[in-house]
Amino acid sequence: MERTAAQAASEQAVILLVDDEAEILTALTDLLEDSFEVVATTRPEEALSLLAAGLCPAVILSDQRMPGLTGDAFLERARAYSDAEALLLTGYAELDAVVGALNRGRIAGYAAKPWEPAGLLAMVTAARDRHALRRALETERALLRGLLDNLPDELSFKDAEGRFLRLNAAKARSLGSTITDCIGRRESEFLPPRAAARLARAERGVLAEGAVSDLEEREGPEGGTRWMQVSRVPLGGGVLVTIARDVTEARQMEARLRQADKMQALGTMAGGVAHDFNNLLTAILGSLQLAERRVGGEEAGLRRLMRNAAMAAERGSALTRRLLAFSRQNELALRAVAVNQLILGMGDLLARTLGGMVMVRRELGANPGTAMVDPGQLELALLNLCINARDAMPGGGTITLSTADVTVDEQAVPDLAAGSYVRVSVADTGTGMTPEVLARVFEPFFTTKEVGKGTGLGLPMVYGLVRQSGGGLTIESVPDQGTQVHLYLPAGHGEVVRDRVEPHDAPLARESVRVLVVDDDATVREVTAGFLSDLGHDTVEAEDGPAALRVLEGDPSVQLMVVDFAMPRMTGAELSERARVLRPGLPILLVTGYAELTALAADIPVLHKPYRQAELAEHVAALLG
Repeated sequence: MERTAAQAASEQAVILLVDDEAEILTALTDLLEDSFEVVATTRPEEALSLLAAGLCPAVILSDQRMPGLTGDAFLERARAYSDAEALLLTGYAELDAVVGALNRGRIAGYAAKPWEPAGLLAMVTAARDRHALRRALETERALLRGLLDNLPDELSFKDAEGRFLRLNAAKARSLGSTITDCIGRRESEFLPPRAAARLARAERGVLAEGAVSDLEEREGPEGGTRWMQVSRVPLGGGVLVTIARDVTEARQMEARLRQADKMQALGTMAGGVAHDFNNLLTAILGSLQLAERRVGGEEAGLRRLMRNAAMAAERGSALTRRLLAFSRQNELALRAVAVNQLILGMGDLLARTLGGMVMVRRELGANPGTAMVDPGQLELALLNLCINARDAMPGGGTITLSTADVTVDEQAVPDLAAGSYVRVSVADTGTGMTPEVLARVFEPFFTTKEVGKGTGLGLPMVYGLVRQSGGGLTIESVPDQGTQVHLYLPAGHGEVVRDRVEPHDAPLARESVRVLVVDDDATVREVTAGFLSDLGHDTVEAEDGPAALRVLEGDPSVQLMVVDFAMPRMTGAELSERARVLRPGLPILLVTGYAELTALAADIPVLHKPYRQAELAEHVAALLG
């Protein structure tokens, strides 16, 4: 429970008694010692020394007539050391001096000698309480002054006419003025007419209806939009307090979090779409491959059309791999990559993505070494950089992709150790960036693009890629002169791992076996079974896990199972475990359209969709020994 000022004051406040007669001091001490901590002296000079040394009385009670220094003169000098309430003891003949001292405002009261004990005690007690209340008021004022001076929010107090009674520096700065210039003036004097009218309506509504908190949009000092949470509270008597807090960063963070949620959902959706798309591509490519074998040699035109369709499906497969690379969350798969070949292989992707107003030039080094990097992530990083470059050239322009072997010295590139690197650069002829923007380009979600046209994640993703790969990144940009981004990738020391190019025709199986094909997608199941039949195997099909288990229980001639991973009711992994219980040692091949799925066990290999017949044949042959 909070104590009142009077309760606090009653806790043995100090009183300083000064009188040149020891007997009077003894009498005063006897009267006051139950309610005060008494300090007494017969010499005014000693009393001044005590005050100078740090004595902090609430009340000083002094005799008026003392040798060497009168009471009113002593009390006036005591003001230099103490804010105590000053009281005088005086005879009737000295009333003129007392009246003069009171008129000068130096003494709060007096008592005549001889005093009436109850009256003197009441006067001293009242003086102590006044001192305590004054101290409490000064504390409150100091707190309010500190709040006004240091509060980052805009705080102001106004009268019923809208004139400033008090305001802090933040509020004055928002009006382009000073505290002194604002006091007594209306806020509307500092605002444009429309803003002043809105303010007047808002303040009238608050005084009539009560406290209101609104979100207001303002123009920032550099022309940008600022959002202010403005709370207006009527205090009574027509006084209105207004607190305005800048919530621009909070709103931007909320928008960024919403965007991050969208990006996470997009990544999840991309993985699911890519999986479904891989099933479609498996059916399309497999059907085209099977159909092409059944077309006679005289149907050259039809075979050409089918091969064109297959090539289009292969491009769809490449796009799907990029979607899966975007959606996956596993560690980078670093390997030796020929960056020139990777860049040349992105030609179609860049042409479709960047549009016809942008020309892409390639200035590739004659024989740059390999770089240790995840090729899928490097493709995505270069695509991001090229999209940024395109957006910086709204009227069109040129993007230059270049490569070179470089040797980096210590501290030549920030956070990059000295050594040999492959430098991959993306340069544009666009608008460039100011130093202020350039300093923030690696901040997640920071973007200068309009809402809906940029996430602020592109450059941070690129930076994260090169740092995880053990490399570095620099950006050079000048307003109206374009931007250059240099990726420094660690030089590779192994052979380039090339994507496998399978032969168009798969060899027939050396031995025919009965194969159980399990897939919930009928078209994919049919293609897989067709591939296996063309290879010379006998096939039996099942649409899900329970149906496959029934086949295994009733058909002991099954010697191999090819099973899809993502199926309803029972996944391929679960089916594999239960099949091993029924048929220990049964060879199993798991097929999937997900990029992040790896082998579930040492003896369960994984084949990724879409696959060619030759790939399936190779895996089946390996499983059959």
